[in-house]
Formats: sequence, C-alpha cells, structure tokens
Amino acid sequence: MTASSGVVEQIARGVYCVHDTCNVYVIVADGPERTGVAIDFGSGMVLDHLDELGIDRLSDVVMTHHHRDQGQGLPRAVALGIPIHVPPVEVDLFAGVDEMWRTRQLDNDYNVRQDRFSLLEPVPVASTVPEYRVGTYGGVRLWVMPTPGHTIGSVSYILERDGERIGFTGDFIYAAGKVWSMAASQWSYTAHEGPAMTVMSCLQLMDQQLDRMLPSHGRPMTAPGSALRLLADRMQYYVDSRRWYPWDLEDRLRNPFRRLTKHLLFNSSSLSYGYVLLSKTHEALFIDYGYDMTTGMPTGTDRASRRPWLASLPALKEQFGVTKITAALPTHYHDDHIAGMPLLRDVEGTEIWAPANVAPILEDPWKYDLPCQWFEPIVADRVLPLGEPFRWNEYTITAHEQPGHTLYAVAYEVVVDGVPVLFTGDQQEGLGIRDDRHEILNYQYRNRFRIEDYRKSAALYKRVGPGLLAGGHWEPRWVEPGYLEYLGYAGEDLIEMHHALLPLDEFDLGADGVLARIVPYRSRVAAGEELTLTVSVRNPHSSVADAVLEAVIPADWRPVVEPGTVRLQPGEEREVEMRFAAGAGPVRRARVAVDVTIGSLRLGQHTEALVDIE
Repeated sequence: MTASSGVVEQIARGVYCVHDTCNVYVIVADGPERTGVAIDFGSGMVLDHLDELGIDRLSDVVMTHHHRDQGQGLPRAVALGIPIHVPPVEVDLFAGVDEMWRTRQLDNDYNVRQDRFSLLEPVPVASTVPEYRVGTYGGVRLWVMPTPGHTIGSVSYILERDGERIGFTGDFIYAAGKVWSMAASQWSYTAHEGPAMTVMSCLQLMDQQLDRMLPSHGRPMTAPGSALRLLADRMQYYVDSRRWYPWDLEDRLRNPFRRLTKHLLFNSSSLSYGYVLLSKTHEALFIDYGYDMTTGMPTGTDRASRRPWLASLPALKEQFGVTKITAALPTHYHDDHIAGMPLLRDVEGTEIWAPANVAPILEDPWKYDLPCQWFEPIVADRVLPLGEPFRWNEYTITAHEQPGHTLYAVAYEVVVDGVPVLFTGDQQEGLGIRDDRHEILNYQYRNRFRIEDYRKSAALYKRVGPGLLAGGHWEPRWVEPGYLEYLGYAGEDLIEMHHALLPLDEFDLGADGVLARIVPYRSRVAAGEELTLTVSVRNPHSSVADAVLEAVIPADWRPVVEPGTVRLQPGEEREVEMRFAAGAGPVRRARVAVDVTIGSLRLGQHTEALVDIE
C-alpha cells in the first residue's frame, strides 16, 4: 500500500520505504513507543514523513555503505541527536571523511575506487555495526552480514518478522541479475576484485534463505534466491572475461581448504596463506589469519580499502567437523597475517595467542615506525614465550624467534601426524615464480632486517629438521634433500652482498642505516601538556664515542628535559629520555626530530616522531 504523499510505501507490517535519493527503509519497532529505525538516510526526507510512518521519531540510523546518496542528509539526524551506526570497514569515511578529502591523491591518480562519493563533511558515529552478529537498535534486532561488492565495506541487514526473513541489501543488487553500478565495484585500476567479491557475497546471501530482498535502488524482490543466482552467474561471466583463464569462485568459497596431512589444512583462499591445525577434540587452531577469501587487494592502504571477513569458516565447520576455533597464532604482525583475528575473536570467541616479540607490536602500533601494521591495537589474550614449548590439546608447539622478513617474527614448530612442520610466515617468497629448487629471501629494510638474520634462520631450520615448511606467500614445501643447505648458502650469500655494498668495515650502519629512533613514533597529547619521548641511539664505531643528541621541536613548544650527550661503548645502544611541553592545538602530526652526531659521524636530523595535538 502507498501512502497519500506517494513518497512512503508500505512493504510489510511495520516496514516502509521512503523514496529519496535512495530507498530509505524504516522498521517500526514493536511495542508502545512510536519509534522506528532507518536503514540508510538519503537526503533526510524521511524526517518529513514520520506521521505517514506512524511514528514520532527515529531512534537510530544504520547505514549499508558510505556513498553520498545513502547519507547526504545525515547532518539532519545529527542535529536531532539520532545515533548513527555504520559498517566497521567504512567508519573513517563517515567520522573522518575530512581526512580523506584532505589527503586523497588526485594527481596522476590510479585509484578508481569511489571513495570520493562520500559525505562532504564528517558526522559523529555512535557505533560500528557488529558483523556476523545481531545488533539491536530501538528494540529492532538486525543480523549484520558483510556483503562486499558495491563497496569494499558494504553490509546487509536481515530482519526476522512475522515468519519472514527480509534482507536490506543496500546497493549490492538492483534487480534479478543486475547491479546499480558496475563502476562502483571497480576497486583497482585493471583488476576485478569487486565483481569477484559480488559473486562471493551472492552465494553467501543465498545461504541465508531470504524471503524478500529490499535494495537501495530498485524494487523489492520476492524471489531472492533466483535473483542472487542470476547475478552470481552473470558476474562470474564478467570476471572470467577479464582473466586469462576461468576462475571458479563458487568452488573457491565452498572448498577453500586443502589437506596437507590428516590434521593439517592449508587455506589457499587467504592473503597471506593460512593454516589450520585440527585436534581430535574437534577444535581448530589457526596459524595466521589475515584477509580471508580474498579476490585481490583494492587500490589504497586506507582503512576503507582493507576488509577482513570470515567467509571460509562455514566450509571449515561443515567439511572438517570443527566445533570451536580455540586460538589464532600470528607468525608476525603484518596486516595480511592478522587482519581477521579481531573479528574472529569477536564472532567465534577465538583467543589471540601472540609470541612475546610480536605481542607488543600488535598492542601498540603507534610505538614503532613499521610498515604493514593494522589500524587498531590488538591485545593478545595470551603471550607465548620464545623458545619454550607449550601444549595445545595433543600438540606441543614452540615459537622460535625468526628475524629476517621482519625483526618481530617467529617460526612455529610442531609435529603433525608424524611430520615435523615449521610455519615460517613470510621468511621466503615465491613471488609467483614456479621453481622447484628455491624461493626468494623476502626481506625489507624498514621491517628491521639485519644482515645476519637469514644465517640464523637457516641454522634454526637445520636444527629443527622440518619435513614441511609452511610459508605465507608460497605454497607449502615438502623439504627435499639439499633444500635446507640451499637456505644456508642463501643466508651466507646475503651477508657477503651487504658487506660488499656497504661501508661496514668503517661504520657498522646495519642493513637499514638507522642509528637512532624515537619511540613512540606516533603519539597524542593535549595542548600545553608534557610529552615524554625516548631516543635510542647506537654507536657504529669500533671505539668509544660520544653521541650528541639535539632535539628539534616546533617553535611554540617548550623543552623540559633535553636528550643531551651520552658516551657509548663500541656497538652499544642506549635509550635517552626527553620531555617537552606541547604547543597550541589542534595540530595533526606535528614533527619532532633529533639531530644526531656520533663521534666523527654527523648524521643531522636523523630521526623524527609525529605528534597529534588535541
């Protein structure tokens, strides 16, 4: 039935559509209070039609995605104090969209994502919606499902009312077999991650057995299963048209795991590869869990371009009888190895067990200047000591320190089905090269690689004697005769190369050439308050030397404790405290530096830190 204005249409009992810049759906709460929840908000026109909806006010607004036609009127909701709830992946494109507008690259721009079809100004966000769980808003219970496709962070909401399962799908689908926009699904310049993700999301929405599907553009669909199946088939054809060979996305979703042994699985759908250790108790333990069921990496490294989800878990439970995912263990802190762990903990109750050298990096990503860190702190439920075996059900596992790819990494040793296995993370890298003899040593200088690290890891492998090496970016390798010797040779060759290329006989600059660092690298302080920073400095000389440290601060800051001069023994590294009173705010990323001279070596403003003044 259609209300007299022609703007409001009743869809089901207590479910209305307000035709605006998008279809804004209002769910009237059961109960005496005359309130409703809006799914998306359009221009805010819904506020002008509350009488036709039979309500006095909106208790909440929940958003399916960040596009401007979905939420350009949200300032009207803010003015009335209506809480706004948004997809977790896209929170920065609501609450912090001004930063996107301030920093988004525009010159020579290869980023074709539609992140600029966002709000023009930020709005306060009350919460992020709980993916894979029920959120309750004004008495209305909505199950939240990730449905990437139209945007990376899109979600759909499922309402159960009067025996019906109604799906509110945003712009994910327009009509049977059709989408509102193909351009929105192009997340990188030449790839097809969005269309491939659309196929995956279609298949998972089909599993929800919806009775009706309500899109943000288009008419209600009363045969959701067939509408989604047709879209999945058409989009699969589109994906294949842009590839050299067909890609069976449904098989990828339904069968992501391969058995390496009876109780060890390899998740080839994830980036990086993940591993699952199965117990006779029907529990599972994960080694690494980053971007599950990936179809590629969208352009950009901002929060809204990186989506963790749990798409492989139904197959794990159904095919392998897993009833509980006890813990997830990272080999190192990089986002492609840990991005999905917080969501896994929130949804499945999985604990995060992190090695002693990795846990501090996860817990405080602002402390050190390191690449590939996750956006928010991840506090470990259990910290694993290095080199000490621990038990998990029938298995004994040891986390061995394994620097190389990064200083903060481990290799996990465990015997599975009689096979000694070593999980090595990203220590080696296939780089797409299919060569049965060897992989490439995968080191990056900003990861704090040290020249002798691969000599140490080769010695570790030789001591453990694994039958299987399970890495993050190359398929698991059954260790054949001579391979461990090759890794030892490669480690020695790496040392020789760096000694040939660097003036190490004159100055011990290390692999990365960094002799002083400030921690924390990023921090936050109120205007006028004191801030304490620590400088670590290392003597590169073969003799005693004085390190002269001079702070460089903004003009309106006041020094309280200067770093001064310290005497260092050959090779000695020492930490020196410095303290300042911050200037006026707000300032984003004010720069603090230290000018460094060590003996005869004048390095200048060798190290910096960034401070947000509030």
